[in-house]
Formats: sequence, C-alpha cells, structure tokens
Amino acid sequence: MDTVRPGSALRGPTMGERFLKSWKRHKFLYLLILPGVIWALIFCYGPMYGIYIAFIDFKPRMDFLSSFFQQKFVGLKWFEYFFTTGDFLRIMRNTLMTSLITLLFSFPAPILLALLINECRLTRFKKTIQTISYLPFFISWVICANIFLTIMSSTGVVNEALKALGIIRSPILFFQQGRLFWVLLGIANTWKGMGYNAIIYLAAITSISSDIYESAMIDGANRLQRVVHITFPCLLPTVSVMFVLAVGGLLNAGFEQQLLMSNNTIITYSDVIDTYAYRYGFGSGMYSYGSAVGLFKSVVNFIFVITANTFVSRIRGRTLV
Repeated sequence: MDTVRPGSALRGPTMGERFLKSWKRHKFLYLLILPGVIWALIFCYGPMYGIYIAFIDFKPRMDFLSSFFQQKFVGLKWFEYFFTTGDFLRIMRNTLMTSLITLLFSFPAPILLALLINECRLTRFKKTIQTISYLPFFISWVICANIFLTIMSSTGVVNEALKALGIIRSPILFFQQGRLFWVLLGIANTWKGMGYNAIIYLAAITSISSDIYESAMIDGANRLQRVVHITFPCLLPTVSVMFVLAVGGLLNAGFEQQLLMSNNTIITYSDVIDTYAYRYGFGSGMYSYGSAVGLFKSVVNFIFVITANTFVSRIRGRTLV
C-alpha cells in the first residue's frame, strides 16, 4: 500500500516546476527576449560596479582594473560635501523647477494632441499632422536649441510680433532672465517630445472597441460626450503608467538643452544636477564627486517612482471599487 505524506496532495508546483512548464509552452518567446536581456546585463547592470567610485577617493591610473578597488575608501564623504556645499539648494531648485514646469506642459499636451488627431476625419490631414508633430523628436538638440535661440532673440520672430501688436516697445531678452529660462525650457521640451508621446496614446485609443462608440451613438451621445465618457476613461491606465514614469524622472531635467541654451548670465538658474555633475566630474577631474551627485539623483528618482506607483495604484483601486 502506497503511503501519502501529510499535506503532499495540497502542495502546489514549485517555482522551478512552474518555470519549466512555462519554458516548454513559451520557449520561442523566451528566445526572442534573450537578446534584450543580454543587452541589459552588459550595458545596464554591468557598468554598475562603477557606483563604487562615489565611495572612494578615485584617482585615474593606467592599470584601472587592478587599482580600482585599492583606492582609498572615504564612505559618504562626497555626499556630505554635496549636501553641505552652497550649491545643493540652488541645483535642486533649478532641477525641480525645470522638471515641474516641463511636466506641467508636456504631460497633458500629448494627451490632448492624441485626442484631437483621433477625432480628425480627414485621413490625409490626420497623417500630415502626425508626421509634423513627431518630427521634432528626431531632431538633435543642437538644431532645436538654435531654433529657439533664433526665434526668441531680440530681433527674432517673437519679439517682432509682440512689437507689431503693440504689446512691447523694446525687445525682451528671454535668455538673459533666469526664471523665464525655466519656462522656455519647459516649452522646448514639450515641443520636442509631444508628438512622439502622442503615438503611445493613439495606440491605446485604437485598442478601444468600436462597439462601445456605436452603443453610445445609439444612446444619443455626441462627439464630445464620447471623448469624455469613453475615450479618456479608457486611456487612464496608459496615462497612469506615463505619469509614474514622468514623476520617476523628475530629477532628469536634461543636459543637452541646458548646455546649449544657457549662458553665463543665467548660469545660476540653468545649472541642474546633470550639468553640475558633468562640470565637476569631467571638467574639474572630481570623478568621485560627480559619481556621488549622479548616484544621489538615481536614488531620489527611484524613490519618486515607488511613491508615484503606490499613489496611482491606490487611486485606481479606489475608483475601480
């Protein structure tokens, strides 16, 4: 007579058994994602050993690999130096103001653009607007910065238009006023990424079943009511994910645009974490200090992602209930 161990009939499959079963069923899908996993391990996780530079007094040597872990360990010295220096509050102010203004402009803009493009009935006009709107994403910041510097200069289109309308008498020096620089940078970031981000929302809109719209039309809903009560609610899961990603990148205020559009007059307003770490890390040869500043930014961004994800999850959970 066979003996059965107590509770063995209730024991579910182990993690290894579940993985083998999933591998047999989806082995070709696993093979498809294998190159992406290898790329992430080599280029994303592989260089993470360099984080150690933030905790040592790093001095470059020819025998880098052999001397890397023989450098003097200083603990949190560089983090303390960053927090106690007078630059910390200024850098954080510039970074957060630039990111928040950009988020204020750039987050709703692609949603509105996607809704407007979706409601357009002329196919050729619709495709033309799509192409024009996401074209700036593929233009380098060198060209974009020159465009903004030209049109916002003292003899540029904006000042000439304002003078022609009688709003101003003398030209406004936009790139010599620090607080205006934050707004201009937010507009530039929105203009550059708005069309590309709208593609994500357009893809989500196309997945909405046409039966829902037909039912609403039978019930007498007009176009605006269909957008408000069908399209936008169906977009909320995508909006939630994009919001979490946007909040998680609050300290990623940019690098190229500040470097190209800034000048010595407004450096106290345009200097953000990335440009600060670059200037000290490479310009001054303080590699450990630059690494510490960059690591601080990454840790804070990670906290922002977790916080935003928790907040959105709770909000969505309550609305679903």
